[in-house]
Amino acid sequence: MGTVFEIASYAESPEKATAAIDKALQEIVRMDDLMSNYRPESALSRLNRSAHFHTQQVPPDLYRVIEQAVEFSRLSGGKFDITVAPLVNLWKAALSGDSMPSLAQRQHAEECVGYDKIELTPPDQITFRSSCMQLDLGAIGKGYAVDRAGEMLRSLGIRNALINSGGSTILAMGTPPGQPGWLVHLRDPSQKIDPYVMLKDQSVSTSEQTAASLLGPESAGHIIDPVTGRPVDSRLAVSVITPSGIPSDGFSTTLLLLGPKAGKSLVEGMRNVSAIWLSPKAEIETVTNGPQIFFGKLL
Repeated sequence: MGTVFEIASYAESPEKATAAIDKALQEIVRMDDLMSNYRPESALSRLNRSAHFHTQQVPPDLYRVIEQAVEFSRLSGGKFDITVAPLVNLWKAALSGDSMPSLAQRQHAEECVGYDKIELTPPDQITFRSSCMQLDLGAIGKGYAVDRAGEMLRSLGIRNALINSGGSTILAMGTPPGQPGWLVHLRDPSQKIDPYVMLKDQSVSTSEQTAASLLGPESAGHIIDPVTGRPVDSRLAVSVITPSGIPSDGFSTTLLLLGPKAGKSLVEGMRNVSAIWLSPKAEIETVTNGPQIFFGKLL
């Protein structure tokens, strides 16, 4: 999944904690083996090669994460879309030094995109209703992986732990000894606000566009807007707190793509969801229907 996972846990003995962490990390490796689009023999890569107008049976975990990703697409009106992979690959090549994508290249890639072309047949079959569709789970895979790691820890009797996926998605179970929650500082591009949360049985994810490239006036980055076919033009950092990793991961990307106005309208009526948009100029927008977001500095 292109990141480093870290786990801290508390148990009756160091041996129990260590054994449980090892099992949880093995579960994360298993998720990477399923969902990686860098591994040619991963279940996702095989699906991307063989499901075009052909029904493909997939492992249950892969089916579940794709099923939940499609729900985010419906909820966001298509702003969140795991079928954006052809556009991601096109712009990724530009960031690696190729020429900027031509209009014809972008139009061809856009024709491959559309979550409504994914046909899900429970419990484990998927068909692509497109000859060039490809899936990219980068916007939701880490959330699913931390949830699965958390389930593994709980099955082994661990109730208090923190699972950190490179700082972009974090799952907090229980609390550290003697503390009300796990202290997590959120991304602050202004370096003036220092937002933080105290997590207990909750997850937080952060999405932020990569910096503009040196390829010219185009602002390229790793988060692609499936509606425009271009990298999203945003310098905001968006952090979302929910009860588990899948929704926090999915919502953080969705709310970055939507922006504060539309994003707030989407989540204001939802329970147990808090979100913050923070700009390099220390401009703040928040929704707090869940955990409170604190600020360590005052302007």
